[in-house]
Amino acid sequence: MQVFRHQICLFILLFSSATMASNTTTTLTLGVVPQQSAKKMVERWQPLIHYISEYSGLNIEFQTAKDIPTFENNLAEGKYDIAYMNPYHFVAFSDAVGYKALARQKNKVIKGIIVTRKDSDITSLEDLNGTEMAFPAPAAFAATIITQAELRKRNINFIPRYVKSHDSVYLAVKKGFFQSGGGILRTLDAVPDDVNEALTVLWESNGYTPHALATHPNMAQNHREAILKALIAISDDTSKSWVLEGLGFNGFIQSSDSDWDDVRALGIVSLSRPKI
Repeated sequence: MQVFRHQICLFILLFSSATMASNTTTTLTLGVVPQQSAKKMVERWQPLIHYISEYSGLNIEFQTAKDIPTFENNLAEGKYDIAYMNPYHFVAFSDAVGYKALARQKNKVIKGIIVTRKDSDITSLEDLNGTEMAFPAPAAFAATIITQAELRKRNINFIPRYVKSHDSVYLAVKKGFFQSGGGILRTLDAVPDDVNEALTVLWESNGYTPHALATHPNMAQNHREAILKALIAISDDTSKSWVLEGLGFNGFIQSSDSDWDDVRALGIVSLSRPKI
């Protein structure tokens, strides 16, 4: 009996060791929508990725794309094991590819904004009639889709110009290349002071469920659970609050696909990409 118990203990030890080894050698990609420059995104996201990797025993690697349309193509091909995507992307690619919601920011809604220069003569949305406007990409949910929908609802004619990222929108408006542009408050708050201080928010939308952190449909359930536990843990770890603050986040909560039904209710059915 003692020998048998010893064999059982040895089996459990070997099994546990094999499981830990499997976790530590598993590499998963985390694709993040390119709202800012790749350099800035790495600086902001790497501390969180390091925390998740250490906590879960999984090797998480940061990835992004040169622009939002390329990121969309990567999502369509299922290239990311984990993806941080805007609400519109999630609705589209949960349906087309099967990405499954894992988490989102807690106590957070996403709002589209339209910015102008502080010294601009523009004081209302109607003043934008007939002007060229900067947007990050055709399928940027809050910065493009929501802002453009509001303009069309008001019968305001505008010419959209797509400049690849939120940062590029703000810089282009600051430099006077365009009189206005679409963005979101979080990315506006994150730009350098000289850009932020030159701009003002002309209009702000209603709030919608924010970006999704979702996983590929083929991801193992135990990996999903390990990543979620890491996200919840860092949300409750006050000693690591600087990690989330660097991203402009206030923590994560577990999410399900139905959390984005408010976005589905908008009736957006395709990822059409107008020409520049």
